[in-house]
Amino acid sequence: MPGLLLGDEAPNFEAETTQGRIRFHDFLGDSWGILFSHPRDFTPVCTTELGRAAKLAPEFSKRNVKMIALSIDSVQDHLSWSKDINAYNGEQPEEKLPFPIIADANRELAVKLGMLDPDERDKDGMPLTARVVFVFGPDKKLKLSILYPATTGRNFDEILRVVDSLQLTAYKKVATPVDWKPGDSVMVVPTLPDEEAKKLFPKGVFTKDLPSGKKYLRYTPQPE
Repeated sequence: MPGLLLGDEAPNFEAETTQGRIRFHDFLGDSWGILFSHPRDFTPVCTTELGRAAKLAPEFSKRNVKMIALSIDSVQDHLSWSKDINAYNGEQPEEKLPFPIIADANRELAVKLGMLDPDERDKDGMPLTARVVFVFGPDKKLKLSILYPATTGRNFDEILRVVDSLQLTAYKKVATPVDWKPGDSVMVVPTLPDEEAKKLFPKGVFTKDLPSGKKYLRYTPQPE
């Protein structure tokens, strides 16, 4: 079945975009990357999403994350649509956005990456592209996948939050608990022995008492 699983390497596809032709691995370089897809241009939910993504572009840039979108229409349509997106944001209706949009008119890339929504179809009966979020690490491997149906808009604040979690946990032996936000306490991974945890986390490791008597809820202040 087409699609990407966690840990899979991103295909090094070539595509036409609003910023010229790209080869995906070259586009990512040594950065993290987010690829997010859209059912088509000039649709209401997509316009709000790309507007929000454009507003948050500086935040993603601070995190060394390159953004790239995909929609099934042509580059020329993407450029025209970009004017609407900028106008939605209350800015000058320019063709340029702070990230490229891939043209995927024949849905080849959407099929290859497993992005189609079987329940939502266009006027010709073709499945729409779902709202996928793929986050890739600097090693070009898939670190996170969120698949929304075509009818449900994404929460880009949540996408920023999971990027913060992915980047923290990629380099520190911690996990982030439910509803974690940057600056909150984190959890020590279960595979780390207590003595090693004490050395790694000089701010202290705190265990929550549980009826089972098991000491598996180990917290520490977020490491630098």
